[in-house]
Amino acid sequence: MSNDTEHRPTEVFAVFLRLGLTSFGGPIAHLGYFRDEFVTRRRWLSDAAYADLVALCQFLPGPASSQVGFALGLMRAGWRGALAAFAGFTLPSALLLLAFALGADAIDGPLGTGALAGLKIVAVAIVAQAVLGMSRSLCPDRPRAAIALGAVAVLAFVPGAAGMIGAIVLGALAGLVLGGEGRSLGGPVTPGVTRRQAGLALAAFFGLLILLPLVAGWAQGLAVIDGFYRAGALVFGGGHVVLPLLQAGVVAPGWVSEADFLTGYGAAQAVPGPLFTFAAYLGAILEPAPNGIAGAALALGAVFLPGFLVLVGVLPFWDRFRAMGRAQALMRGANAAVVGILGAALYDPVFTTAIGDMRDFALALACFLALTLWKAPALAVVALGAAGGAGLALLG
Repeated sequence: MSNDTEHRPTEVFAVFLRLGLTSFGGPIAHLGYFRDEFVTRRRWLSDAAYADLVALCQFLPGPASSQVGFALGLMRAGWRGALAAFAGFTLPSALLLLAFALGADAIDGPLGTGALAGLKIVAVAIVAQAVLGMSRSLCPDRPRAAIALGAVAVLAFVPGAAGMIGAIVLGALAGLVLGGEGRSLGGPVTPGVTRRQAGLALAAFFGLLILLPLVAGWAQGLAVIDGFYRAGALVFGGGHVVLPLLQAGVVAPGWVSEADFLTGYGAAQAVPGPLFTFAAYLGAILEPAPNGIAGAALALGAVFLPGFLVLVGVLPFWDRFRAMGRAQALMRGANAAVVGILGAALYDPVFTTAIGDMRDFALALACFLALTLWKAPALAVVALGAAGGAGLALLG
């Protein structure tokens, strides 16, 4: 894998900006776009090296596609290249969702409010599809299905962030006890990161995870950073898992209503780029301040930061760590637990907030079937949900 840092960051930014404007379909689709662009067309790295990098980012907490992009920028043009890749891939969707947040109050009348209600109904279908897909890949056997069920049980008795953290820890421990066959994760990854830099990144990752809850009460801005940082640090198994974590961080304390939360989540399905940019919408509508543009920037930086810190921290040690059978067992258990966490979120708040009657349920079911059986693009399903919500509002 090339570690040439003499390439211009502007080149990296231009490529990732185009991807940020056109990459619809979620993190798995993004990884496909990246492979086509950087392996097939531009030949920045080999197919095997790309597979190694993807394996690493899927193994770690955080937004996998954004982490792959960050690493590609780092390996292509150094630290400035990493920041250029992040900015190019993230800004389009973040700005679109910020504009939606700032203009949502201007949407009035039955058509507008109905369309917003339709976006909440779309969220039911999107999350249900994510639960189905993740359960197939992360809970393929009875022991891991039991871990997922156990996570739901934990959240039934201990709701909120504490229950989620407990479910992940218990799932990881159960995975360690159950063990299982290790899997090959590919060949070596060339990191472009020194061990000293990696150590500082890991220290920052864990230090912020411990320190932020202790200082969150000092100022609202610190509380916001803490909520979004913790959500970004605990996302295992896919971008949609950030939904219950963010819900616990912003809805539970009363900063965002459940209705506004689900409206924004539905809108996030209609834009290209990483799902984590949903944080920009939430940061913009927070009450009390900081909100608006400042709140969006604060939330966006906080939710992405832990994923990048842990990626940088693990890169030089990845080849040795991934060979450890116990490490793989821990991750298998944690990943099974997050399926249960997302399944619990599918019921509350997603279903309970969006579905008011049988007509709403019928529209949600139509969107779900369009996604799973008819393989319709997510953007088309979002349009279907918004149009259906407007139609139901007109019918009264």
